[in-house]
Amino acid sequence: MSDNKISRRKFLANAAALSSALAIPSLVMGTGSSCSGSTRQKRDARIIGANGRVDVAMIGIGNRGKDVVKEFHDTGLCNVIALCDVDMGAAHTQEVISMFPGVPQFRDFRKMFDKMADEIDAVMVATPDHSHFPICMEAMKLGIHVYVEKPLARTFYECELLMQAEQKYGVITQMGNQGHSEANYFQFKAWKDAGIIKDVTAVTAHMNNERRWHSWNPKMVSYPKAEPVPTDMDWDTWLSASHHHDYNRDYHNGQWRCWYDFGMGALGDWGAHILDTIHEFLHLGLPTEINPLYLKDHNRFFYPMSSTILFKFPERENMPAVDITWYDGLDNIPQVPEGYGVSEIDPNVPAVAGGKLKPAKLNPGKEIYSETLTFKGGSHGSTLSIIPDEKAREMEAKLPEVPKSTSNHYANFLLACMGKEKTRSPFSVSGPLSQVFCLGVISQWMGEKLIFDRDTKQIVNNPLANQLLWGAVPREGWEEYYKL
Repeated sequence: MSDNKISRRKFLANAAALSSALAIPSLVMGTGSSCSGSTRQKRDARIIGANGRVDVAMIGIGNRGKDVVKEFHDTGLCNVIALCDVDMGAAHTQEVISMFPGVPQFRDFRKMFDKMADEIDAVMVATPDHSHFPICMEAMKLGIHVYVEKPLARTFYECELLMQAEQKYGVITQMGNQGHSEANYFQFKAWKDAGIIKDVTAVTAHMNNERRWHSWNPKMVSYPKAEPVPTDMDWDTWLSASHHHDYNRDYHNGQWRCWYDFGMGALGDWGAHILDTIHEFLHLGLPTEINPLYLKDHNRFFYPMSSTILFKFPERENMPAVDITWYDGLDNIPQVPEGYGVSEIDPNVPAVAGGKLKPAKLNPGKEIYSETLTFKGGSHGSTLSIIPDEKAREMEAKLPEVPKSTSNHYANFLLACMGKEKTRSPFSVSGPLSQVFCLGVISQWMGEKLIFDRDTKQIVNNPLANQLLWGAVPREGWEEYYKL
């Protein structure tokens, strides 16, 4: 299973030491709301987009957040009325700050909502994975519409609560898997509706490029040592509801994605761009089995350097069972079918770690196997093709016309806030997709096969893994965000 032959007994002993800090359902499923009646009344009285624009607060404005802010601004459909980032003094936040001189600035989203909630129509959230949940929950309780980067949240039941909150508070939501508003979304739907994509039984998905990754020692026995917190950084707010860690640069600026406590690894980072249309239009829902077939450099602190994970989805709605096999890691490249052809990178894939994604032997994408056809696809908005070429030529006359997108992902959200469109990746759609990744992450952490009951939403073969559905008990003062 693992190149470094981790001792299962030792690993599980370490895991059990953390289990005492895990939440219990009664805590998470509490009731209550921080939304004042006066704030909701003020908001209900406003007509969003009455002036043709939505008033948006941007939370997380450096690195990837910077790009998302620009995308929203470029739509011409919003006013940026507040900027929020725990690192307001850092170099990576200055470009956005300079774009909006005079706009109120905050380091703590809670203070921003306390002061400006009744002025904010919507928020954009581009913070690390572990901090998505409390920001989104607080916004929704206040009646504020939410756009949040993928993955939706870091734990299974955080996703569950966000879906419940979406329904309870009646707000517009969108997860930032932007390919859901691009060509692949409309092509996949059209081909599925026309019966071109049918009877899918297996999918191979892969992300084998360089990414925001590290060179840390997989035999490490403790977290990094404390370093001085940067002068202009609010580290306490950065930690959000997660249990305390002393500041270290290796937690920050993209590195957070590598740690189980803060991020969702390669699967959470890229799965939403590769498997989104497959999951939605094949109505996959949640898997019944999650099996980590291969884990390289596996430990309890950060994600394996390479992973192969098998997800089994049952028969549903007269469709056959589907096996999805996920591959990540530079040296963990799956075989491709005969006639695959050239592996290309979608030019629209956003920059990673300060630069464009570098071509690799096999670029991010998937192969979809049905009983009669094989499809090749990329990531984000990349369209599918039928392989081999001879079969593609044979099917060409049968392919339906694919409609053009009426709006990109950012405009779609803003137009939905105005009541002019419906979002394409609301929490009701993106939540179950993100939960699939949460289950995959648990299997990576545990290093063993999990059996999942789709009806009860419980892992039935491992009590510790089942506790991990909830995650760690939120730090003192953050419990309120886990109450509807």
